[in-house]
Amino acid sequence: MEPDLFTAAAEERQKKDPASSPLAVRMRPRTLDEVVGQQHLLKPGSPLRRLVGEGAGGPAGASSVILWGPPGIGKTTLAYVVSQATQKRFVELSAITAGVKEVRAVIEGARRAAGGYGKETVLFLDEIHRFSKAQQDSLLPAVENRWVTLIAATTENPYFSIISPLLSRSLLLTLEPLTDDDLSGLLRRALTEERGLAGAVTLPQDAEAHLLRIAGGDARRALTALEAGAGAAIAKGEEEITLQTLEEAVDRAAVRYDKDGDQHYDVASALIKSIRGSDVDAALHYLARMIEAGEDPRFIARRLMISASEDIGLADPTALPLAVAAAQAVAMIGFPEAALTLSHATIALALAPKSNTATTAIGAALADVRAGLAGAVPTHLRDGHYKGAAKLGHAVGYVYPHDVPGAIAAQQYAPDEIHGKRYYEPTRYGAEARYADVVEKVRERLRGTDGA
Repeated sequence: MEPDLFTAAAEERQKKDPASSPLAVRMRPRTLDEVVGQQHLLKPGSPLRRLVGEGAGGPAGASSVILWGPPGIGKTTLAYVVSQATQKRFVELSAITAGVKEVRAVIEGARRAAGGYGKETVLFLDEIHRFSKAQQDSLLPAVENRWVTLIAATTENPYFSIISPLLSRSLLLTLEPLTDDDLSGLLRRALTEERGLAGAVTLPQDAEAHLLRIAGGDARRALTALEAGAGAAIAKGEEEITLQTLEEAVDRAAVRYDKDGDQHYDVASALIKSIRGSDVDAALHYLARMIEAGEDPRFIARRLMISASEDIGLADPTALPLAVAAAQAVAMIGFPEAALTLSHATIALALAPKSNTATTAIGAALADVRAGLAGAVPTHLRDGHYKGAAKLGHAVGYVYPHDVPGAIAAQQYAPDEIHGKRYYEPTRYGAEARYADVVEKVRERLRGTDGA
């Protein structure tokens, strides 16, 4: 049996008893106009609207679409809406569990449906970046011949994770994270619409703020939490979902934290200062507050990357690669699992030896440049790879370092105005102690005063 996202049996059950379906299913958009967020893709005349036949010109030229964006922002929903709007069969596969065999089965089924019933097929392939090059190659004939309309979803940069022939035959659409305003609109609809809660309960502002923090930009999570809170309120005979009732229903305490106010900056500042001060426990506390308050995990990861260079630098050269890897992982997996990665990075940075020499060195160099100390590049360092350069003295006298012992040539590199200036002054903390020994020897060799 083909892995259709909505089987005929499931659809029939929903029609007979819609209230039995989860709220997130009942509130699933039926048209592009009901899609939450992604307004940059939904404007009149946009490629996505042309894909479903709206506007001048009819369907867009590309037969397939790649949806690129973080988890939980509606990639599957968009694919389903497109299939509904175009009256096509909808089949879903996940690249985590499917392989070439399953892809070929769907393609063969699509060809039979098109030949026997004139029904075209939309194949939604989630996590396409997990397919190997050979597996992605297996999709090309179906896309090229338009046996299926492929809608593929990825959380990774498609220019690196998807083969060029498939990318060139597809319309690439970049999805943006859902904002609190997007989710607030969705919650209001769910509270009032007949297919939702039909006005059975209301949601006060403090409870809505907590619900948005719980959601973390994920529409399904927001609706699931709303449904739990509504059920608890109705069971108590209450007409509104109070903050206490919502907390009890979702089993999470509200963190009173305004993401757009001073506390946003205060807590972020406290996190970085705790890491700088090597207090790992305080750092984890502030990290937990940011996570519970619904901070964008990518914002936290960016702060950690900055800290790795600003406060650790060469005292632990592995700190920045670790922070960058954490940021990449966070972008790929999202919450809740991203909390583990952020904890990993925070602990490592807090316990790393500290040095701010990368900060002070570039600060001093920038100050000189801004003060006008930016003289001419020495002629022997200038580009000599063009006709006439030698006549100007460009590259004449340059000593190729690899031609001398130790690969350090005694010659001037800096402009005259700053020749002899010292911007980098290493500490003797952690791994930077090695650089402290090396830099003086290198400077002596450059000056030709090392006695060699």
